[in-house]
Amino acid sequence: MRAILFAALVCATPAFADPVNIRPDVMSVTVQTASGPVEISRNQDNANMLSGEWARTSRPCPSFCIQPMVPAPGVTPIGELEIMQFLNDPNVVVVDGRVRRDFEGGAIPGAINIPYTEAADRLGELGCEPDFDGFDCSGEAVKSVALYCNGAWCGQSPTAARRMIEAGYPAEKIYYYRGGMQAWRMLGLTVTE
Repeated sequence: MRAILFAALVCATPAFADPVNIRPDVMSVTVQTASGPVEISRNQDNANMLSGEWARTSRPCPSFCIQPMVPAPGVTPIGELEIMQFLNDPNVVVVDGRVRRDFEGGAIPGAINIPYTEAADRLGELGCEPDFDGFDCSGEAVKSVALYCNGAWCGQSPTAARRMIEAGYPAEKIYYYRGGMQAWRMLGLTVTE
């Protein structure tokens, strides 16, 4: 009887057998956000699985076509480790290019929301100066930007990158996290509420 009770308890508890680090030597990364420091770590439940919207793999194209790794010439593709590094770099702004509703449903801690439809009009927030033709983005105050959206099938941040470049933002200052929220969540990384 005690063996059955013990087996039931073991099965009912989350599988925290092995630590789930970000890297072998890094358990978590703390980033500063507008509301204070946030620790980014991975979900420690070894049996955790995605469910709901983020587990969907097949979305109709268009609108959900697979995006290129480089959305425009000169843009640099990056991954999760670079995003975490950029979140602590004062010269880089991590930008969630999704519509506000999606951003409010959960985002990478420390990212700001500049919806793709507003990207070309909000270059002043990235250090560009307004001029008669739009923005002058040639000054030293211009920050680099790391863009992301929902995932490899989401065209919002690639569209933002192209619109920013057309408005005068230097392509070499744009980084693109193609995996976006789907990959971030798949890795069990911390998401804002």
